[in-house]
Amino acid sequence: MKPIAMSTVQSSNPISTYNHLTIEPKWQKYWDDNHVFKTVRRANKPKKYVLDMFPYPSGSGLHVGHPEGYTATDIMARYWRMNDYDVLHPMGWDAFGLPAEQHAINTGTHPAVTTYQNIATFKRQLKSLGFSYDWSRELSTTDDNYVKWTQWIFLQLFKNNLAMQSEVSVNWCPALGTVLANEEVINGLSERGNHPVIRQPLRQWILKITKYADKLESGLAAMQWPEGTLSAQKQWIGRSVGANIKFKLADYNGPELLEVFTTRPDTIMGVTYVVLAPEHPLVKKITNPEHAKQVEKYIQEVSSKSDLERTSTGKDRGKTGVDTGAYCIHPLTNEKVPIWVADYVLYGYGTGMVMAVPAHDERDYAFATNFKLPIKRVLNSVSGSNDLPMTEAGIICNSGVEFDGLTMEACQNKVVTLLTSKEAGGEQVTYKLRDWVFSRQRYWGEPIPIYFPIEILTSDGKGSPVAGCPHRILYDQPIAVPEDELPLKLPEMSNFQPGDDPQGCLARAVDWRYFQKNGKWYARETNTMPQWAGSCWYYLRFTDPQNSQQIMGVEGASWLPVDLYVGGQEHAVLHLLYARFWHKVLHDIGVVDHAEPFTKLVHQGMILGSDGEKMSKSRGNVINPDDVVKEHGADALRLYEMFMGPLEAVKPWQTSQLAGVVRFRDRVYNLVTSGKVDPNLKVTGDLLKDMHKTIKKVSNDIDKLSFNTCISNLMIYSNALSSLEKIPQEAAETLVLLLSPFAPHIAEETWSLLGHTGSISSHPWPKYNDELCADNTVTMAIQVNGKVRGTMDISVTALEADAMSEAMKQASVTKYTSDATIKKVVYVPGRILNIIVSK
Repeated sequence: MKPIAMSTVQSSNPISTYNHLTIEPKWQKYWDDNHVFKTVRRANKPKKYVLDMFPYPSGSGLHVGHPEGYTATDIMARYWRMNDYDVLHPMGWDAFGLPAEQHAINTGTHPAVTTYQNIATFKRQLKSLGFSYDWSRELSTTDDNYVKWTQWIFLQLFKNNLAMQSEVSVNWCPALGTVLANEEVINGLSERGNHPVIRQPLRQWILKITKYADKLESGLAAMQWPEGTLSAQKQWIGRSVGANIKFKLADYNGPELLEVFTTRPDTIMGVTYVVLAPEHPLVKKITNPEHAKQVEKYIQEVSSKSDLERTSTGKDRGKTGVDTGAYCIHPLTNEKVPIWVADYVLYGYGTGMVMAVPAHDERDYAFATNFKLPIKRVLNSVSGSNDLPMTEAGIICNSGVEFDGLTMEACQNKVVTLLTSKEAGGEQVTYKLRDWVFSRQRYWGEPIPIYFPIEILTSDGKGSPVAGCPHRILYDQPIAVPEDELPLKLPEMSNFQPGDDPQGCLARAVDWRYFQKNGKWYARETNTMPQWAGSCWYYLRFTDPQNSQQIMGVEGASWLPVDLYVGGQEHAVLHLLYARFWHKVLHDIGVVDHAEPFTKLVHQGMILGSDGEKMSKSRGNVINPDDVVKEHGADALRLYEMFMGPLEAVKPWQTSQLAGVVRFRDRVYNLVTSGKVDPNLKVTGDLLKDMHKTIKKVSNDIDKLSFNTCISNLMIYSNALSSLEKIPQEAAETLVLLLSPFAPHIAEETWSLLGHTGSISSHPWPKYNDELCADNTVTMAIQVNGKVRGTMDISVTALEADAMSEAMKQASVTKYTSDATIKKVVYVPGRILNIIVSK
């Protein structure tokens, strides 16, 4: 590493000006030219893998809220390097997705063009903030060598029966030409563009995440994650222990039966009807012909509703449904139970049907009341309340002599045993989690590496599907693209309009879609992967990004798991859940050694606009970091964002408050350039103790990610140094070293001015002496008859006689003791002096 030219410590001007416009770019260039932050893995050295949730490079670039988390990870990366850890601190781009495609549709610009333009903007902004990323490991989810391994992971899922096709009911938006998640549909319209959305069955690729539900739930126990995130994941997975109950169909000759799951088998005797989801394939089979028209009409009406609307807890909950005219048989009473269809039951949850106990469920009660269905109470309230629905704990009633009088738990056990003996059900663990719909009907995503045989529908069985020859794609015979043919690249297309073909716009790329192999015709899958795919595993690729033979090698694997992962709380469920799922699959097939990808997770708090609202262009409250860096400097931005408050807190941006950290930064610079720093002066006395206390406090607070208190202590220490006529060089160097993770540019500059060559980032972190951090004196209250009458600074080991002598020097104390008799003295060294007197 070549040394940078140094200036002299001495200055003829007692107050120098810190010119961030020249100093900060100088050190950024030095870091780049000398590859200062290139990652090196040394033998037998501890490691730290510090990771940001990588950004989607939107056209608007960064606003000042984005650097908060990036600054936090950079502080930790710099701190751990100085503590002799091998540190992996990379950055890349989550670059596939709908926004880039929509921009391409609107402007006619290829998504790759705008994506890489946006990446260049983001990278320029991040580098201007002095983050110590190893840019040699930069990656984008759109890079061919990255897509290759995303597709390779999909093939492992496919080969292990975890990726399969299924006809599922989806939110299809013809205008956008893609399937939308439930969260992207509001009142039957797409969140983006307000286009009509319909529910319809569609061939989709599904990832069987439900097979990992138990591992995903149990793995949370050992995680160092925010409690709210752990709770959100548990709720999304939704583990429930209950019973499956089988209801035979009445007057029906088919083999099918109704199988429901319930967490409340104790209420089985209160079942008065059963409800099927409108999409359930049994609905049309079992519906009484006289009810067929109204059932079909209802199914059509429901098709425009999202799952969120259907499960809403609003005023219309449980108000819509239709009678199928069919019946099933209660497994314990043999009574006929009517079967209804209602939108509050979802086909994708559980078995797509529920047993309704209206007396003890609010949703069932609302439905039964609206349609005048029977309501049978089977629980007596412990509190004696007769209100319905009664959802609190109770004692079984109206359920026959076999169950009446039992507690809920005892009844559940008895019901499960009885159902098992009758082969009508039994105990079961189920999950709210649904399988992951993995298909997207758009262009800008990873092609799914699957193809299908084609049957030519001509009399001679010959012809070209490319030329429009009649043919049939055999979707039931999927074939994996050979791994040595990966990556399967997107075709070049100029028209990204989705159209109304559920197969997606890739279906129009006929020369890419259809191909011959060994004289036979095949068709490629035209669905692409969701944006989640690339972000599921990027942390793995960062460990070994140039490897063309493996997803990562042995050295790469040695970086795992991620030690610190920082990102927004909006990813608390889906991204983290999907990443954990893929990681566990890779663990099971021997690709990774650890069962979980992220050891410690931190969500930085949102930085609001100065108006207290979320930053957005529409509100006009967005602050561009480029403007702050230009006016005040990158170090000032970094210091301010960390000084605003706790990392996890929500905080409003106040540009006026930047002045405080700018003064602090300039004070440090002036302190070094003032001519007061003396290399021959030793640190002694109170200054020595203050220095060691500051080292200890800053070190401990960095370990706790309490960055605002670190900066506060550095401000106090810098004030103490500035007040000295002469400053020992060691004391000044300590300040600069402690400041360097937070404000690296001024730290590099002042380190150079103090006579050092090379980067400060390679210098060891200061060590503290615990003995020097101990307080020898304490400020202690002086009480007279239990009331504080004064305070004194005294040695923590002072004897009682010394404490009394010091106390009696104060008029505020002697006022109450001079004319009184001291009866007793209560003295605890370093804590309390209470003088008991009487007159």
